[in-house]
Amino acid sequence: MASLVPPPRSSPESDAWARWYAHELDWATTGTSPVRLLTGLRFDVLELPAAAGHAALRKVGRTGPVAVTGQRMRLLVAAGGADELPGLLDWLEWGGIALDLTAVGVGGHITAPAPPGGVSGSPGAAFWLRPPGSRREVETSLPALGSLGSRGGDAPDLVRLVDAAATECHRARLAHARKNLWAHRPTGQPLAFS
Repeated sequence: MASLVPPPRSSPESDAWARWYAHELDWATTGTSPVRLLTGLRFDVLELPAAAGHAALRKVGRTGPVAVTGQRMRLLVAAGGADELPGLLDWLEWGGIALDLTAVGVGGHITAPAPPGGVSGSPGAAFWLRPPGSRREVETSLPALGSLGSRGGDAPDLVRLVDAAATECHRARLAHARKNLWAHRPTGQPLAFS
């Protein structure tokens, strides 16, 4: 006889988070602990290493909301942006290069950070680096493919954001490879290309 596992119980905190996201931003949530934000409905997500993300943010300046979970950064972009990522990477000549840059779109989700002003919980828990504003502000701040900088400086277009993110992911990959190369090189042995 199979044992039945009871469904996870929601907590007052997770219920409050889900209500806040639904009421304040009109974002769909799922799950109870942790609460997850559904992607592909109101926004998609570009996900990359946090260090590369911080460098990309310095390049592009203002963006839409940005969340961090552990060592990963999540940049919210307009719904449909996830579908555009592979084509944009090819068009920007990043196709075929291993980048730690992915997209989450229709049918996906991300862990919900604590609403702005709330307590994020345990170390490594999701938090807003750049929190969402009001419902109306969020919609206009999300980088989109068709905007090409036409949103009055509120957010970069998706092409510029993807190019900056890809560049920084590639730089991080090269720095990691260089570090490992030097760490594993025998002492006193010159490199073939030096």
